Amino acid sequence: MRTRAEVVGSLLRPPELVGARKRFESGEMTQAEFKAVEDAAVRDAIKLQEDAGIDVVTDGEQRRFAFYGHLIDAFEGFDREGGWAIPFRDEKGEQLVLKRPVVVDRLRWKRSMCSEEWTFLRSVAGRPGKVTMLSAQQAAAYYDPEKSKGAYASRDDYLADIVDLSRREVDELVRLGCTYIQIDGPQYGALLDPTIREGYRKRGSDPEDLIDRCIELDNAIIQGHPGVTFGLHVCRGNNQSKFYAEGDYEPISRIFEKTLFNRFLLEYDDSRSGGFEPLAHLPEDRVAVLGLVTTKKPELETEAELKTRIEEATHYVPLERLALSPQCGFASTMEGNRISHEEQKRKLALVGRVANSVWGQN
Repeated sequence: MRTRAEVVGSLLRPPELVGARKRFESGEMTQAEFKAVEDAAVRDAIKLQEDAGIDVVTDGEQRRFAFYGHLIDAFEGFDREGGWAIPFRDEKGEQLVLKRPVVVDRLRWKRSMCSEEWTFLRSVAGRPGKVTMLSAQQAAAYYDPEKSKGAYASRDDYLADIVDLSRREVDELVRLGCTYIQIDGPQYGALLDPTIREGYRKRGSDPEDLIDRCIELDNAIIQGHPGVTFGLHVCRGNNQSKFYAEGDYEPISRIFEKTLFNRFLLEYDDSRSGGFEPLAHLPEDRVAVLGLVTTKKPELETEAELKTRIEEATHYVPLERLALSPQCGFASTMEGNRISHEEQKRKLALVGRVANSVWGQN
């Protein structure tokens, strides 16, 4: 796959979709009416990416209430906002708290997590597409020893179901012709942050063991699918332009060598991400997608800035094994980051323009 320009996943939801979701959830709109609004939003999201010159497109996660919504809505057993809260912050010290889901009953299948997203994307897009899924270890955060013990005696019991259900979903997507699946692994981002790592140690968990466990679970989900590209996105938190972790990739750099992923979509939009040095661990058959364009701030990077940083990265990975993307999604939750739709459009166009300039037409 010669993909030089891509997005991480989510795009800002248009106001009409946000309003329609509220009316649907309150019973004021029928399923058919809501689906028509969703479909229109997905078509617009695909056109936006294609017009910008993005090589492989997503549906913008327009059908999800959050980046993990495909998991929560596909199974009975989750309390959507009943889990422990996680604080997000920005450089100004502003904070907000996101209430996570929590598993409170044995998971029971309602529908496929991503088949609707993929089959519609496939039928509408004029370019290759990809689907995003949640890593098992991120889903592990939705287990609470007290609230979840009536459903699963241990986190490992719960994760066994998560791995099984996720692998079945991958099998189904591949059966439906999907050749690029991205796994979103924010938990890796927590495991590179020195402060969060120390918190794990104080609670009796070894961060190094957790990294190995993450790798084991992700490999169990994606292994055995020749001809399919698997990407891993590592995020330090992305919620309404705020984050929860910081630090370079060195503490988790063995994911480049020990996971089965072909592509690594990595945040590199500011100093929180550190330098490119950890990319030296990348095997010769893997690609680093440099997330150099921030989705958290409206200011537009310059072409010269991006080309300079790409050149810096070539000190560790040859140009033919690099690609370009925004640093994360534009709307990991329905609220979206604090930028406008027009600013999002300009950033996507910048990614497409620079990728074409640096690598040329595929």
